[in-house]
Amino acid sequence: MNQIAPILAPSFDGPLAPQSEALERLLSHIAEGAAERDRERIHPYEAMELIRKAKLGALRLPKADGGGGVTLRELFSVVIRLAAADPNVAHALRNHYTFVDRFARPLHVPNRAKWAGIIAGGALVGLANAELGSAKVGGSPFATKLSPDGGGYRLNGTKYYSTGTLYADHVQVRVSGPNDELASVIIPTDREGVELVDDWDGAGQRLTGSGTTHFRDVRVEPDEVIFDAPGIGYGTTYNNTLAQLLVTAIVAGILRNILADAVALLTGRKDRHFYYATTTAPADDPLLQEIIGEISTNAFAAETLVLAAADAQDLASDARDRGEPDRELSHAAALAAAKAKLVVDDLTIRSGSRLFDVGGASATKRSRNLDRHWRNARTLATHNPGALKARAIGDFELHGTPLPTQGFF
Repeated sequence: MNQIAPILAPSFDGPLAPQSEALERLLSHIAEGAAERDRERIHPYEAMELIRKAKLGALRLPKADGGGGVTLRELFSVVIRLAAADPNVAHALRNHYTFVDRFARPLHVPNRAKWAGIIAGGALVGLANAELGSAKVGGSPFATKLSPDGGGYRLNGTKYYSTGTLYADHVQVRVSGPNDELASVIIPTDREGVELVDDWDGAGQRLTGSGTTHFRDVRVEPDEVIFDAPGIGYGTTYNNTLAQLLVTAIVAGILRNILADAVALLTGRKDRHFYYATTTAPADDPLLQEIIGEISTNAFAAETLVLAAADAQDLASDARDRGEPDRELSHAAALAAAKAKLVVDDLTIRSGSRLFDVGGASATKRSRNLDRHWRNARTLATHNPGALKARAIGDFELHGTPLPTQGFF
């Protein structure tokens, strides 16, 4: 931490630029100890605090509001690199970045200046959306309820898989309003009645702060509620595509890390090789070189696909910013994101297994924790089943059926 503290002092003005040396130093610092944190389940509180100070969460906020003003392509390039450093940290920010594009950037969102202000200040926002009692994953209506209370409201309910909320300053809660209308509530995580439970026990992505969140008679002010409306937040076309592509970007970042670990494994094996190998030095073995080349190619393909899908997202986002029709562009972006997911998931999961062909049995040592790559990628891939994505793509290609617009597509 001492190496980057001077750059990340509280007086630092504005978020780090995507290609800056300061950002590279921050990412390098986050990467240090990432494998140990995953193995020992040590939460990345320090990393999240550095991200606050660097205002990395304000990258997409317009410069006029104190943000970085970056494109989605630039944001995704940062997310891939952050995920290569620590996919848990990158995933913990996923809902924050979707919040920024839903509520802090668009000029017509109610109380938009308030949301832009908290983002510009470095605050991080988590999400409490999922309910186990819902018949459809990510669907509504919500049992979490907003009830009138004087000039404001009271919030009661329980949410699960609240990714990022454990580390966040604010949480966006999806609720049913007094008349069962859908809404988002944005409140501080330390408000009385809010309980964050660290109970996520997945095989991978163990440190994403994705636990249970209880809301017990929580006071909510009128300016902390955004009711769903056409063209606002969840009322925009294909509003979940950004969140889905962020998951795929994190998977691509894992693949970048797999490549780095594969190279380190092979170059670190100086004098020990199988007795029937064709070379003495493992790094000179053409079969092992082939595996490295395969993983390298997979990493290149994954990043290229994510950034191409991000370009499609930029086109739709720019149209919305100009107040122009965006449905066709948003559908094209959703299609690109779905296709990217199918390929990137497969390449990363296979590469996570091929990594062990480079290192041999010693690579399976628990102390190395190299299995985290496969576990993390496999866990992320299950967030939205690939089979459902592929079927929807096939239906579109055959019959022109539009992709689903709701849920987690």
